[in-house]
Amino acid sequence: MHRFLALLASAAFLASFAGAQQKHSSHTAVPGSHAATQNSHSAEETKLPSEETVNAFMHEMFGYDSTLTWRVVDIKPSEAAGLAEVTVAASSPKGQDTTVFYVTADGKHAVVGQIIPFGAHPFAADLQKLKEGVNGPSRGPADAPVTLVEFSDLQCPHCKAEEPTVDKLLEDDKNVRLVFQNFPLPMHDWAMKAAEYADCVGTSSNGAFWKFIESVYNAQSDITSANADEKLTALADQSGVKGSDIAECAAKPETTTRVQHSIDLGKALNVTGTPTAFINGRQMNIGGMPEQVLKQFVDFYASQAGQK
Repeated sequence: MHRFLALLASAAFLASFAGAQQKHSSHTAVPGSHAATQNSHSAEETKLPSEETVNAFMHEMFGYDSTLTWRVVDIKPSEAAGLAEVTVAASSPKGQDTTVFYVTADGKHAVVGQIIPFGAHPFAADLQKLKEGVNGPSRGPADAPVTLVEFSDLQCPHCKAEEPTVDKLLEDDKNVRLVFQNFPLPMHDWAMKAAEYADCVGTSSNGAFWKFIESVYNAQSDITSANADEKLTALADQSGVKGSDIAECAAKPETTTRVQHSIDLGKALNVTGTPTAFINGRQMNIGGMPEQVLKQFVDFYASQAGQK
């Protein structure tokens, strides 16, 4: 789910606030986005609404629904000059999700939608960040003209659903290389632990890594926060590495540091949910995206690379 508004809303909710909101049922959102230090506009340059004002706004908009609760996660300058970026997490009996909206400098208007890069080469900056920052396992030809970097959460059902599509793309198209980046969501209670195990499996064996993440996806319904170490150790064994060694590695601070590096990279690129992919630097929510659409992007960027 790309936005909690689309997940939780009644018809009135959608009409009043989410009419312009991008809706996608195959994306799990994460509270917050990239750190304020990544923004080029400081709080001194951008007038920020107070948390009290945001809560009052939310109450006026959605207070009629007693089953809906929310929490202001972040208020900071956006990457677009003059706009404040507000992140709100909400929950109801139907589920939980987050949304980002923007507030104008005069504090009189909220803007719903996505701010995207603009220019003749709008994705060049993000592509450079990825080249400098990726640290995950990869599949596909090293010299492929197209690199697909996927930020994923092993507890995320939409990531599980998308994996066969990405696998099929890699089997059929030799113009693309996949890089996997851990992006465990804080709302998932064993996702961080799974990311640490995955990091250690990948460090031990690239081949075992892909078997491991597939097995974790397939076992999502069997894993809990209480049995995660036991289940993940067994799945590591089944993937072709020594599970006890992986468990020991997963508990080390340096492993957490590597996973946090991947999370921070995603936040710096404004990743707000999973699965999120970057195709040669172009960000897209690939949850539920058909293979033929993914292939269109790959073919396009492969042809662009051939023209350079």
